Amino acid sequence: MTHGENGTPAAPATATATGTGTAPGRPPTALFALAWLWVGVPMAYGLYELLLKVVQLFTGG
Repeated sequence: MTHGENGTPAAPATATATGTGTAPGRPPTALFALAWLWVGVPMAYGLYELLLKVVQLFTGG
């Protein structure tokens, strides 16, 4: 670990000088929402189907 002039730890290097043209930070909100929907909708459907099967299993219907 390198230290600054007064003996304190030096600040970590940032990724702003990578030359990619994009600033580091949060991903786009729309992309984040789409990713959650991509996973959440099938999962919700699967849980719904599971509950139907559990009811059938324990009620004999």
